[in-house]
Amino acid sequence: MSSKVAVIASRYAKAIYEIAAQEGRTLEVEQELKAAVEALTADKEIVNFIAAPSITDQAKLQVIETSLADKLSKPVVSLLKLLVERGRVNVLPELLESYIRISGEALGLATAVVYTTYPLNEEEKQEVSEHFGALVQKKIRVENVVDNSLLGGMKVVIGDTLYDGSLAGKLDRLEKSFRRQAL
Repeated sequence: MSSKVAVIASRYAKAIYEIAAQEGRTLEVEQELKAAVEALTADKEIVNFIAAPSITDQAKLQVIETSLADKLSKPVVSLLKLLVERGRVNVLPELLESYIRISGEALGLATAVVYTTYPLNEEEKQEVSEHFGALVQKKIRVENVVDNSLLGGMKVVIGDTLYDGSLAGKLDRLEKSFRRQAL
């Protein structure tokens, strides 16, 4: 992500966060933004439709209005329409990322991306949440990513910090220590 896109996305994220906070709907708006990102970026035909210069903004706005208005709140639909009008739909994934960070900071939440070799069940997610919540002094939301390259164990990323308890990470550290001793 370029810094220009990050700045633009952050501005839109702050604006939608302020509206969501005033309405007391920060987490609901986050879910709606996730759904919008999924709807507008997952299907290649939709991506091409939104990006097509030959299709008028009015037609694009009409499609958003009719297809998403009953599923999303008015502020989120208005945001999507604004992004279409300004040719900024491409910042939507970064906008979601910024929104999650802004709302998380305001609510004392942090997202832990947990890489494991298998999907975690709810009890395991809760254990990870409690352990790392105590470590970083925040309430933790767990996002589980299955990564078969780990061999075993887990990697946890919270913000800019990586906690690597994976077997692959341990083997890598062991190899590096052998190299240092050989020198």
